[in-house]
Amino acid sequence: MQSMAWNVLQAGYTVHRVNIRGCGGTEGWCQTLYHAGLTSDLRAYLESIRGQGPITLVGYSLGGNVSLKLAGESGTGLLHSVAAVSTPLDLAACVEALGKPSNYLYQQRFVSRMRDRLAERRRLQPKAFTPIFAHTDVDAIRTVFEFDDRITAPHFGFGDARNYYKTQSSQNFLASIGVPALLLTAQDDPLVPYAVYGHPAIKENPWIQLLAPKHGGHVAFLARRAPRFWADEAILEWRAQI
Repeated sequence: MQSMAWNVLQAGYTVHRVNIRGCGGTEGWCQTLYHAGLTSDLRAYLESIRGQGPITLVGYSLGGNVSLKLAGESGTGLLHSVAAVSTPLDLAACVEALGKPSNYLYQQRFVSRMRDRLAERRRLQPKAFTPIFAHTDVDAIRTVFEFDDRITAPHFGFGDARNYYKTQSSQNFLASIGVPALLLTAQDDPLVPYAVYGHPAIKENPWIQLLAPKHGGHVAFLARRAPRFWADEAILEWRAQI
């Protein structure tokens, strides 16, 4: 996000950077959690800057899921265009991929950070978050699926993780996107199986463009030469074309 913001500023655009609720040091600001399909915060912020110029929304990883879902929900009135990088279009398939032995380190890092962030929220707002710890052994959670099944899904009324993934995956909203949309992913992304980009709406919706190099990993796309972060330049070139 920092690299992209710098390059966008150099290209002459205005930049707004937005964290997902409770992330980026904002654990004490809100008494609720976030989830992968929570578009209300982003919509409210974008509504507040509507009229200042055409808005191009760029989302990364989980933020890409939120961005594409919002684009599908909002029709043509809010956004000029949307770009989503390394997006888990199918949440269930991506959580399953995360459970592979080859992704063990990724899974442990995600879970550790999720547990730590939740503990920090309890420290800052004990009345709001202590009940979660009273009903769930948070320290016993070992996978993202378990975290979603025991904490995220019940917290937002989804019931269980499977229903949460089924209803909040951005693949459900691709067909409804009515503005230029760039889906940028690497075919060797270890966390997002390239197979999820075989969704019919990606081919059938004329607004959607898929850019999928063979290599790039997850939100990486490191180049041998400048520009170092290739995705920044690719998104800016696409934005100029549209």
